[in-house]
Amino acid sequence: MTNIPSLNMSKAVTQLSDAYCEVIKKGLPVKTVPSVMLWGPPGVGKSQAVRQIAAEIEERTKKHVCVTDVRLLLFNPIDLRGIPTSNKDKTLAVWLKPQIFQMENDEGTVNILFLDEISAAPQSVQAAAYQITLDRMVGEHRLPENCIVIAAGNRVTDKSVAFKMPKALANRLLHIEITGSFSAWKAWAIEHGIHPKIIGFLSFRQNYLMGFDSGSDDLAFATPRSWEMVSNLLNAINDDLDQMYPMIAGLVGTSAAVEFQTWEKIYNELPDVKEIFDGKLLEVPQNTDVLYALTSSMTAYARAHRDDMTRIANSLRYADRMPPDFGVILIKDYMCLEKNYKQKLMTVPEFTRWLQTKGALLNGSV
Repeated sequence: MTNIPSLNMSKAVTQLSDAYCEVIKKGLPVKTVPSVMLWGPPGVGKSQAVRQIAAEIEERTKKHVCVTDVRLLLFNPIDLRGIPTSNKDKTLAVWLKPQIFQMENDEGTVNILFLDEISAAPQSVQAAAYQITLDRMVGEHRLPENCIVIAAGNRVTDKSVAFKMPKALANRLLHIEITGSFSAWKAWAIEHGIHPKIIGFLSFRQNYLMGFDSGSDDLAFATPRSWEMVSNLLNAINDDLDQMYPMIAGLVGTSAAVEFQTWEKIYNELPDVKEIFDGKLLEVPQNTDVLYALTSSMTAYARAHRDDMTRIANSLRYADRMPPDFGVILIKDYMCLEKNYKQKLMTVPEFTRWLQTKGALLNGSV
């Protein structure tokens, strides 16, 4: 897709959230921003991007944001118009509005109509979406003025279930291609509690974040979505990779699962993370893969104790003794613990001291 912009999920969320919040702040109709189409391979994070946009709008505008997820693949063209019935004097046909388009139309609410997997719908159904995307109408039914329309789908070249989008529909949309980015994914993963073993492994082997190959017949392959599902299993059931191997392999494939299982053995070599945060001066490992595992483990512990600035300070003293590049990784990860966490870190003398002595290594990222 060479003639549309390619953005990672974080940049796409920022770009669109800024636009929507600006028109809302100015009191303009949200349809000032054209209906958006997010393209990308399976599992890259298109649906997640919409949820993040909703969260950003809610936080920044203090309005309630309601996302209505509509899978056009499940509809016939006539379904979008509703069910026909007679009017009161039985002289005309009227159409009952589908429940999915019943939205709150008040000043304190923003609606997002999310047309997910639109490219998987047959062209006849896609054509029925013309009115929705441009006129914000469905037959005789008009969407409320507070309704944002965002669509998403796989590219035809992904060889998933996808039909070529009609030109007339394409010309009604603002197109963005969502691309994979490890740094953007990692920032999101830290904030949302993705299991530290996954973050550590993918920090060491970034090529395993996205293993989608449109030319392969593999059923299980690594994507941000499948790693999130692995994380849910490890967090909720058991994080022993030997015991969980069949389920992990069933999500990301045997190749990625074997590498992950092998890499996990290094956790036996890690110093006690709790003792680091207690302020004990433990030895700093020098092995690269152990350091990746250590930074992810320290970040996970810091996330669970992010309001205990004494413990955070103890960990920063330890980080000052780590090889400089891994100290930078840890500091960057800490700044992703929650939104604006850097302001909390600035209250810690160990952090400001680190910035004074090694801040240049961050390459202006702070």
